[in-house]
Amino acid sequence: MIKKKVNEDYKSKNIIFDIEGTKYQLIRFYQSKMTVDVIEVDAKDKSIRNMPYAHMQKATKKLIKPN
Repeated sequence: MIKKKVNEDYKSKNIIFDIEGTKYQLIRFYQSKMTVDVIEVDAKDKSIRNMPYAHMQKATKKLIKPN
């Protein structure tokens, strides 16, 4: 059978990572598109941004472990 790719929610795990001096909190991971939804931690507006999974650091990717 074909394994269904699921959107995983990581908001409750409070995963925070840093890219070029900007801190982001991981909200959601989309396995089908290999993208993540993030929120800038120090930003004035708390809007959700979509970011490619490949732009994340290796240590953060190990916490997600897409299969």
